[in-house]
Amino acid sequence: MDIRRTKGHPIQRKKPRKNPRKKVIALSVGPKPETKAVNIDWTCAEIGGLWSAYLQETMAVCFLTYFVHHLQDAEIVPLAQEALDLSRKRVDKMKAFFQAENFPVPAGFSENDVNLAAPPLFLDSFSLSFVYMMNRLSMISYSFIASSTVRLDVLDFFNECLRECTEMFGKAVRMLLEKGLYDRPPFMNYPEQVEYVQKESFLDGIWGRKRRLSAVELTEIFFNIERNYFSVTLMLGFAQVLEDKNLRDLALQGKKISEHQIDLFNTLLQEEDLLGVMSVNMVVTDSTASPFSEKLILAMIHTLNSVDIVLIAHALSLAMRADLAANYSRLIAQIMAYGKDTFDAVVERRWLEQPPLTTDRKQLMKS
Repeated sequence: MDIRRTKGHPIQRKKPRKNPRKKVIALSVGPKPETKAVNIDWTCAEIGGLWSAYLQETMAVCFLTYFVHHLQDAEIVPLAQEALDLSRKRVDKMKAFFQAENFPVPAGFSENDVNLAAPPLFLDSFSLSFVYMMNRLSMISYSFIASSTVRLDVLDFFNECLRECTEMFGKAVRMLLEKGLYDRPPFMNYPEQVEYVQKESFLDGIWGRKRRLSAVELTEIFFNIERNYFSVTLMLGFAQVLEDKNLRDLALQGKKISEHQIDLFNTLLQEEDLLGVMSVNMVVTDSTASPFSEKLILAMIHTLNSVDIVLIAHALSLAMRADLAANYSRLIAQIMAYGKDTFDAVVERRWLEQPPLTTDRKQLMKS
């Protein structure tokens, strides 16, 4: 006991009481979650980007495996093999991403969708065109995906994909030029000075005299023609080997739409006193044995439809002549109607893999 004096009187101070011991309540907990290298869940951007890219790359592996198997041109073989190796590497990397996130790996496509015993359907020059076109389109799709991705490990992956596709595109262009198979975009004279639009008639083009095409508009027209020549060859080959009459008719319908675009845009070039673009390297053999499964063929058609809509919409956004805008709008409507027919055919046969969907909260509340 502590006793101290204050003015002669002792003061007694009690010892502090000890705090009563608190009861410890044991909580029941589940197993500790696995440690992640990156403890940030994917957003819809990473999920959608990786899911789409996985289907795209597994499809590319199937086609490139076929081309490499049949190629005889010693100059094209290394380029096609490099493209195949890159696609396989991306598939493996994305599969590792999915597994690390405990995310279901998409089914995609496999060696079961390719028949290497079938004779060649396309000549070697088309193999080079395939590498060129697929890397050109991949540059566009990967730039879209990368610009939406926010988790850094996934962003780094797509940036690498974009870099590789850009390099492969350059190699394909160089080889096409060396072989005399590449049709360059139209040349045009350089302007002598900077000029500004003087009249609202700059936007006209449906009635009266049309102004000349701009460099931007001419570029879009050229690459629309080039892409549709590629589609015509692919659709012709598909129609030649498809046994299902409905699917064969669908491929022929796609070929007809592409031919219509070629005629339309070549007419615009000729009106500018420019020669129309002609395909010089698209050759289909006389084989009628399909090297590809019907599922793979329909998936490629569906992919080309989607790409066509995106790129024509891009051309529409850059068009500053009313007739061009009207033509692009009609084409988009036509391709979307054809895309619906393709979609119905794929769904009817249970071939369309469903993309990841958001949680149905209302359904959860009912259960």
